Amino acid sequence: MSGIRRGLVVRTVFAVKRGWYRLRYPRLRLGAGVEIRGRIRLRRGVRVSIGAHTRVNKLVRFAGPGEVRVGADCLLNATWIGTWTSVTIGDRCLLSDCELLDNDFHNLAPDRRHDPPTAATRAPITVEDNVWIGAHALVMKGVRIGRDSVVGAATVVRADVPPGVVVIGNPQQIAKKFND
Repeated sequence: MSGIRRGLVVRTVFAVKRGWYRLRYPRLRLGAGVEIRGRIRLRRGVRVSIGAHTRVNKLVRFAGPGEVRVGADCLLNATWIGTWTSVTIGDRCLLSDCELLDNDFHNLAPDRRHDPPTAATRAPITVEDNVWIGAHALVMKGVRIGRDSVVGAATVVRADVPPGVVVIGNPQQIAKKFND
């Protein structure tokens, strides 16, 4: 099979998959050229918008009644996003087998843990452009990760991350600054 013909077949397969997912999930918006190499799963009424030319590998899951916006030219690889408010991911981001949770799911106070979650249990997450979030990292509610930053594997992000740094560990700490 020639390279041109193979390219046409691949583009056709991705177009068919985009069409199928749009039918399966009416709350899913897919930009031009999104490549779904794995699977997408939406639960609990979540609204998801994925920007142009983003690649989806393995199983990528979205859950909750909130909204997720993924920019263009991103890679989502086995990512899980739970949202009660909103999760915004900029352009050219790499998310590798990580979790983003904009809520605690339960109240913290022992006498209120079985009550329905309150507004204090949730806050939006923002991931700015060109951020790389490593495998098994956990990004918690209310966090902003600055442009060009890296979140190391298995890092727990509980506070804002400035632009242009590498954070690692639990609790997170800055391991490198790109502008130094």
